[in-house]
Amino acid sequence: MNAPAAVSHLLPAIALRPVPQALLDALAQRFGAQCSTAQAVREQHGRDEGSLQAPPPSAVVFAQSTQDVQDAIRLAAQHDVPVIPYAAGSSLEGHLLAVQGGISLDLNRMNRVLRINAEDLTVTVQPGITRKQLNEAIKDTGLFFPIDPGADASIGGMAATRASGTNAVRYGTMRENVLALEVVMASGDAIRTGTRAKKSSAGYDLTRLMVGSEGTLGVMTEITVRLYPLPEAVSAAICSFPSIEAAVRTVIQTIQLGVPIARCELIDAHSVRMVNQHSKLGLREEPLLLMEFHGSPASVQEQAETVQAIAHEFGGNAFEWATTPEERTRLWTARHNAYFAAIQSRPGCQAISTDTCVPISRLADCLLESIQEADASGVPYFLVGHVGDGNFHFGYLIDPAVPEERVRAERLNHQLVARALGMGGTCTGEHGVGIHKMGFLLDEAGAGAVGVMRAIKQALDPKNILNPGKIFAV
Repeated sequence: MNAPAAVSHLLPAIALRPVPQALLDALAQRFGAQCSTAQAVREQHGRDEGSLQAPPPSAVVFAQSTQDVQDAIRLAAQHDVPVIPYAAGSSLEGHLLAVQGGISLDLNRMNRVLRINAEDLTVTVQPGITRKQLNEAIKDTGLFFPIDPGADASIGGMAATRASGTNAVRYGTMRENVLALEVVMASGDAIRTGTRAKKSSAGYDLTRLMVGSEGTLGVMTEITVRLYPLPEAVSAAICSFPSIEAAVRTVIQTIQLGVPIARCELIDAHSVRMVNQHSKLGLREEPLLLMEFHGSPASVQEQAETVQAIAHEFGGNAFEWATTPEERTRLWTARHNAYFAAIQSRPGCQAISTDTCVPISRLADCLLESIQEADASGVPYFLVGHVGDGNFHFGYLIDPAVPEERVRAERLNHQLVARALGMGGTCTGEHGVGIHKMGFLLDEAGAGAVGVMRAIKQALDPKNILNPGKIFAV
């Protein structure tokens, strides 16, 4: 297997591309106060939530319109300077790092809802709006946008990384929920892909090509996504299990029986302990499933009773319900804060976070073998997973001052991905490739498929200015 080029905290040896003063002057003239070269601003835009590090970009442009994006890209193209799209900054695999230098294109100010088509269950937004802002804006329509990766990520970033999250088992991922785009290409020209229609057979599917391209093929400036009716009834439940295997077997049988569960999250005993301390909860410190059911009151009750019966077969106990919005919010907030709870459990530590996804039938095998390896390594870790669709996350907690700990964590990551690929899975279920998993993509897709990706990149971005050094080497 090809280990990633960035197997330590150091990045691959890629020469920075110079940013000439003429470009900085042109950006200052065109954008005025919307362009900053302040050190603090550049440093903020030169890091994400991951553990990789790189020099900051040379300037930050705060775009407010499609025209701003076009002008910034055209100016950069004239000087062969990279452009790195930036929004919430919540990515984990180095997507936002200026590994070849360049300018950061901040899209946070492009955060408007442009069109709500409630009758068609669609909404068109700018890329900087976050999922929470979007749901707040449409709450009076009786509709909601279900994709929930945990962090309050931007819709543009979620589309660029093909994100999913806790609701994916029922509502799908960004791949299924993005219908149409406006994208600014490397030339500075804007194109439109897709329509608001539910399906199309017209030509190449450029929308799907852009979704998951991680900013390497174009910069999204408008995004049309599906909406869903707010469920009539929502109920959440937690259930503890004597072992990880028992919890996972419950999930597998639930999915194979076709129960339309909306969310199904696994939290291991280590993580439950950390969450209890961080969020002041009293959860049983055993492997835990956190589930949510959507539908009519009768269907929710039927789903819940079915899952409860399955859980009982596998030794599940302490089945507890959370039916009020306040109780559900408390539980899901604790789940979403698992990362921060883990970081606080070892002061001064850094998390090497990774994710994989396997066919549901191999989930128990993959998890149990990976846990055994992690326990044997002595590296503290946390484990959470959107196990309803076979996706799970390990976070290895290391002391950044002890290089050996990072080496062991990266070795665990390497073994985990190799195992997932061997079981017919993928190297990343939702984090994306970025820098950290470039080598793994080659193992998963093969040289031929990566060659096709490279050919598409070179055709659409011949100067390699759009987020270069990500996904694969050009």
